[in-house]
Amino acid sequence: MFAALFRRSLLALVGAAVLATGAIAPTAPVLAVEVGPVSKLPLPRYVSLKAARVNLRIGPGRDYPVSWLYLKPGLPVEVVQEYELWRRIRDSEGTEGWVYHSLLSGERTSIAAPWLKGKATMIDVHANPATDAPLTARLEPGVVAPVTECGSGWCQLAVMDRQGYVRQQEIWGVYPDENFQ
Repeated sequence: MFAALFRRSLLALVGAAVLATGAIAPTAPVLAVEVGPVSKLPLPRYVSLKAARVNLRIGPGRDYPVSWLYLKPGLPVEVVQEYELWRRIRDSEGTEGWVYHSLLSGERTSIAAPWLKGKATMIDVHANPATDAPLTARLEPGVVAPVTECGSGWCQLAVMDRQGYVRQQEIWGVYPDENFQ
């Protein structure tokens, strides 16, 4: 409810400011990007778990029960909401809950095709961002790896002592067509 109210208020303020400056005609649609009320960072956004033990709570506070315990630092999660110093996150399986902000890192990581876990398949890591480039590694679904950059449908990963590129659609932890360095 708060997020929807915040979004409507932001759209109204942006629309009023634009109309006041005469930047666009009154009939043109106004698009706004939702930002966190505390961090001022985009919502949703991908981050990773910083700590080796992260409690996922059912509400934004230490008084709320723990519903899940994450034991994998570097695991990518998606921040979908903020409340004071708490962040509501979603993992690759769709589980949602609240974690304290200091347990999260801005480092971008990914999970290789978590939707294929348990299946006899591998994710190809290429030397260059092209399907005909030589392979540098093959990943089992579920492998977590840092992402150093994404662009043109490819992301560069570092796995163990190897680096290479995977197709953006084969990992979870980056948005479709997202570009960053």
